[in-house]
Amino acid sequence: MSTLGGVPRVLVVDDDTTVSDVVRRYLERDGCEVSLAADGVSALAMVEADPPDLVVLDLMMPGLDGLEVCRRLRRTRPSLPVVMLTALGEEADRVLGLELGADDYVTKPFSPRELVLRIRSVLRRTGPAAGSMPVREEVLEDGNIRADIPRRVAALAGRPLALTVREFDLLIFLIQHPGRAWTRAELLAEVWGWQFGDQSTVTVHVRRLREKIEDDPATPRRILTAWGVGYRYELTSAHD
Repeated sequence: MSTLGGVPRVLVVDDDTTVSDVVRRYLERDGCEVSLAADGVSALAMVEADPPDLVVLDLMMPGLDGLEVCRRLRRTRPSLPVVMLTALGEEADRVLGLELGADDYVTKPFSPRELVLRIRSVLRRTGPAAGSMPVREEVLEDGNIRADIPRRVAALAGRPLALTVREFDLLIFLIQHPGRAWTRAELLAEVWGWQFGDQSTVTVHVRRLREKIEDDPATPRRILTAWGVGYRYELTSAHD
């Protein structure tokens, strides 16, 4: 993690200086080092020059909007955590942002405290302390999938998987709990730590994960739909 003395480094990207200043003050109060970018082009240049630990990204910006910034970040830095800021009525854009690989979102108008909690939740998954958290196994294997939990890397048939923070968390959780059907609400609570939220977040992440680990995402053999419930994971050995 690109930290200075263990301090999380966050890049806030928003063309509204009032919003970015409020977010900066709350994050600094929470112990983060904060940089600001007012447009997408500057944000991409700053990430390339000195990658932060997390990006807070407003979707609605003039010129290069947040969706395109997220798309480009995922091409070059698939594991860099991204938390989106979206307007309340922008459900389609929010879903598209999740499709592009954002790890979390907060809707405007938002509580700065809620945003800080969401950011902390994501950083806990990726920071140095994540490797010291108790886990049932350090390395999980299921057929041609291998996931190293402390290093937060996964591979399929020896090829690295470009997983976002939440995709990795979801994969690990499902492999550790095979056979059981989980509702979307339960997965939100277990993987995202949300007691409430938009359940389409789970749907989008399951679809993205299927595209990366299934031979045929349209006919999945690992992440199965439990009709009327949610999803369940079947280990490869269950297919033999």
